[in-house]
Amino acid sequence: MSEAVVEGIGVDIIEIERIRETIAAYGDAFLHRIFTQREIAYCNSKQNSDQHFTARFASKEAVGKALATGWAGAFRWKDVEVQNNPQGKPEVILHGDLGKELSKMALLLSISHSHTHVVAVALIQNR
Repeated sequence: MSEAVVEGIGVDIIEIERIRETIAAYGDAFLHRIFTQREIAYCNSKQNSDQHFTARFASKEAVGKALATGWAGAFRWKDVEVQNNPQGKPEVILHGDLGKELSKMALLLSISHSHTHVVAVALIQNR
């Protein structure tokens, strides 16, 4: 049995107020550029939607940082989709070229937040 090897790790911390202000300033143009329809529907269904949008934004940033190429390679905002599994655990679903590029990798995600900040950590490892 081979051992998993860490290929990349990324972390991002962001103020919830920053995303709240960006949504207020740019509205749907910002939301539709960064988030998938499923992410938008999920976040908008929550009482504190700004916190959920911030968590997904930080997660996408953390994945971008975990990639060896960052945003210069196959990374596209909406190709990194964050969904919660039935138990509530956040998971990353990859689409497009990024999904193909990382198809043989496992991508682990952890998100935490306070009243003012969200932090996300992404770990990419071979399977």
